Amino acid sequence: MTDIPFIPFEAGEALLDWLDLTDALAAGHALPKAEIGDTFLYRDRDTLLSRAAWIDGMGIAVKSATVFPDNGARGKPNVNGGVNLYSDGDGTLEAIVDFHLVTKWKTAGDSLLAARRLARADSRNILLVGAGTVARSLHAAYGAAFPQAHFTIWNRTKSSAQALAADLPNVTVVDDLEAAVAQADIIASATMSTEPLIKGAWLRPGQHLDLIGAYRPDMREVDDEALTRARLFVDSFETTLGHIGEIKTPLEAGVISKSDIIADYYDLNAFQRHSDEEITICKNGGGAHLDLMTSRYILDQWKRRV
Repeated sequence: MTDIPFIPFEAGEALLDWLDLTDALAAGHALPKAEIGDTFLYRDRDTLLSRAAWIDGMGIAVKSATVFPDNGARGKPNVNGGVNLYSDGDGTLEAIVDFHLVTKWKTAGDSLLAARRLARADSRNILLVGAGTVARSLHAAYGAAFPQAHFTIWNRTKSSAQALAADLPNVTVVDDLEAAVAQADIIASATMSTEPLIKGAWLRPGQHLDLIGAYRPDMREVDDEALTRARLFVDSFETTLGHIGEIKTPLEAGVISKSDIIADYYDLNAFQRHSDEEITICKNGGGAHLDLMTSRYILDQWKRRV
């Protein structure tokens, strides 16, 4: 066991780069399609996600995550868990990677992969909807790809947005979500809302929306009109269509059809704009295969350290 590295958060993060990670995610999707086993257990607002993935040529990852939204009031992280990375060749344990390190870089890197292909290159106003831990990661990730951009942040509880903005460069807190949406080039939403916050009527041509927060069947961040006005993409068909309310609910209601969803990351060539005027949406559903790709990238960087 002493030969198996444990990669802690701070030491691991010091080795990582957002743009390199998205390149690694793209390369991972060029390998044979992942076998994925996801289990979701729910108790009231709390969630247990057990996710496993196996990619030929990359290996195996098993990640168990608990999501307890009320933990913030207890002074504890909302999300906890663990990640094990196994060899593709013989199944032996290769590394244990800090759960929060994998989750941070997977979640924001997942969204950044789509944005680098779908958002307009001249995007200068990025709106963060939600002021939680993911918003902080999105600020770092999007800042790496769009260094010319200014960030605005909206949150239901303004004091939380102000606290985050005080700790980050180049961020302005806004009160009016509708006005902020109308002015944004990129909208990145990471909330725990069960009702749509962002209305399709507020959108304007040329925007890109990154939807992260809705991870349960009873969650939505945008309304039906937003979906019908946009060209739709997902990170993974398998982990979004039947599990996440953002896609599952309008599919079941007939608002959209599966054919309206243009591609997932296994067809990255389809992730491109047809014009500067179209609106694009990508739903970030996560998935164990992305945890595997991210963990492998982290381990590769760890092995290269001096």
